[in-house]
Amino acid sequence: MTAIPHGRSRKAALVSAMCALLVSAAGLTGCSSEDPDAGTNGVGKLPPAEIQRKTRAAADSAQAVHLSGNVVTSGRTYKLDMRLKADGATGSVTAQGSTFHLLRLGEQLFLKADAGFWSDAGTDGRTDAAAVDKLDGKYVKVPQGDPAYKKFSGFTEKDVLFDGLLALHGEVTKDGHHEQAGLKTIRLSGDGGDGGTLDVSLEGKPYPLLLTRAGGAGTLTFSAWGKDFPLQKPNKDDTVDYGKQLPSS
Repeated sequence: MTAIPHGRSRKAALVSAMCALLVSAAGLTGCSSEDPDAGTNGVGKLPPAEIQRKTRAAADSAQAVHLSGNVVTSGRTYKLDMRLKADGATGSVTAQGSTFHLLRLGEQLFLKADAGFWSDAGTDGRTDAAAVDKLDGKYVKVPQGDPAYKKFSGFTEKDVLFDGLLALHGEVTKDGHHEQAGLKTIRLSGDGGDGGTLDVSLEGKPYPLLLTRAGGAGTLTFSAWGKDFPLQKPNKDDTVDYGKQLPSS
């Protein structure tokens, strides 16, 4: 057996005592000198700008994603639950207590909502009681020339949503290692958190997993990266032709 030098023993004892003191004060489970990036994809060691670049590249290259959470814009809160891919999307949007479902196949966009939605939308006088009953629970094809097309399709277009959502504001810095949905992450922070935060996966590809938008403008989670899902055109019996233009409201 090799004797441990007295100085080393005293140093080890001091480190152990300090660790125990910190654990007790902070309510932690233990001290570790392990590299938090060991066994990860390594992006946690990169500068913030490079992490952002790799994150966006990973997101853009993914075949599909599930996006859910809340977005606040122009004073309105939108609850999103969308599955997105390059050639289409499906899911729901809730705003002002009303939920509508969106389905996009290529450039064809369908909207499905209940009678309450169509009654609220009928401020132009076109959506009378008979029309509301006809539209209730049916898929309505949104004409591409309708001003509503661009507004609704924006919720279904992966790249458009990423352009508007994944940006952090102000000086972007790293804000430590965290965990989201059981995965290790590195957190990016804009202006110390005031400009939003983004948790990036340290396992597998550096996908964005959790976004907190600047100014309390919502929180979104990203999951099921790369997992494809089926898209099917609604049956003719489940589809109604509203006309050339949906209600402007």
